[in-house]
Amino acid sequence: MEIQQYHLSLPPHRRGFHLITQDVVNAIKNLAEARVGLLHIFIQHTSASISINENADPDVPVDLEMAFNRIAPEAWPYVHTCEGPDDMPAHVKASLLGNSITIPVSDGRLALGTWQGIYLCEHRNHASSRRLVLTLQAEFG
Repeated sequence: MEIQQYHLSLPPHRRGFHLITQDVVNAIKNLAEARVGLLHIFIQHTSASISINENADPDVPVDLEMAFNRIAPEAWPYVHTCEGPDDMPAHVKASLLGNSITIPVSDGRLALGTWQGIYLCEHRNHASSRRLVLTLQAEFG
């Protein structure tokens, strides 16, 4: 079993849910050589999150954004407001979705389901670039 780590910097994205599966795959230089293993993806931010969800219908990310805006609206009497009205709702959304996911690796590919994709969940209106740490633990050969 070997452990490898990669860093992926994503450009700024608008608020919403953005498929990044191919970005992740492209960042792992020897994924095709991994027979079996696990890929752990960690986002180094508190106002964005990472998730796995439906990757085929473009309505899904739109509906997810609408639902999360209802769960954590900007027009709420938050105490933490020094970074703008979208900051605290972003922290709430990131806490709900989480900062990491783990995906099985089989025969040189991410073992995602047919309709699954990896999403960057951007919760800020004017975000900066986002950093991911990708840790691959696998048997190669």
